Amino acid sequence: MTENVPHGQKIRRFQVRAVRVPMDPHRTASGAVTESPLVLTDVVTDGGTVGHSIIFTYTAAALKPVAELITNLGELIVGQDLAPVEISDRFAARFRLLGTQGLVGMAIAGIDMALWDAMARSHGTSVVRLLGGTEKPIRAYGAVGYDGVSESARIAETWARRGMKGIKAKIGYPTAAEDLAVIRAIRKAIGEEMAIMVDYNQSLTPASAVQRLRAIEDEGLTWIEEPVLAHDYQGHAHVAREILTPIQCGENWWGPHDMREAIDAKASDYMMPDVMKIGGVTGWIRAAALAEAHAIPLSNHLWPELSAQLMCATPTAHYLEYADWWNPIVAEPLRLEAGLTNVENATGGGVEWNEAAVAKFAA
Repeated sequence: MTENVPHGQKIRRFQVRAVRVPMDPHRTASGAVTESPLVLTDVVTDGGTVGHSIIFTYTAAALKPVAELITNLGELIVGQDLAPVEISDRFAARFRLLGTQGLVGMAIAGIDMALWDAMARSHGTSVVRLLGGTEKPIRAYGAVGYDGVSESARIAETWARRGMKGIKAKIGYPTAAEDLAVIRAIRKAIGEEMAIMVDYNQSLTPASAVQRLRAIEDEGLTWIEEPVLAHDYQGHAHVAREILTPIQCGENWWGPHDMREAIDAKASDYMMPDVMKIGGVTGWIRAAALAEAHAIPLSNHLWPELSAQLMCATPTAHYLEYADWWNPIVAEPLRLEAGLTNVENATGGGVEWNEAAVAKFAA
């Protein structure tokens, strides 16, 4: 006797929209971020399920090209089974000669995240549950920009009042003394219990990094992020060997293969993939497996709603980077309680749209 086993859903169509969400300027050593250019993707299945994803293009100049790429790639998979891993692997094979970095990588990841969201929703569950994990609180930290001594301290104190477990500050000022002054001002503002991380945004050379970082070695930092160029694995490895404070890298790696190269080079003590650049949920799963195999603490870069769930399914989960940049267009932004994530009631990847805001900020 053959049982009636229901078939999976198939992909019916895509809706792709671009928005430009204003934000308070977030300053880095490389310049200020004053808005979030986002591509919003909805994938609709033949069963009526709708999955969502957000792509952050960093610059408005990339909005239209990424939106068109997602639309064009989506047309290639309409009518196919809702099978995110299989589709991700097909895209990787199809674009092997062109490469799956940059705008192509963004588009593939946007589709992958939307497909996983739809898959979870089609089963009436969350992404973390679909992956076999359970909801758990993850420590979250807030960010301070390249804002100078007094403003950095003020913003850090604001995050501390919200119960955050850590503060990450952008540094890389003209002198090491200025970096040190910012770190000490933040410590004075938030007290001894909270973690402090710093981010150089790739602004140093390996040799100058070693010299510069020795000046802040005694400040009790949780990590020092991207002191040199993101893909200078040997340069980062040199810094990691010379500096006792843990080195953090990963937000600019494209896919798990970049992460594997970094691991082979011993480029950093900690790693923090960006769910978009690492290849969506499919890429994150593979990155988390690499981190677990090498006992590397894993944090995230942006995408707080989805990343909070992925961190729950990550064996070496460390800290969640929280940012509220995209909250205006998200119907129910990630909830934090005493600086810990709460995804107990999440559906899918945790993102649905505030349609009034989407219309208001349409690009």
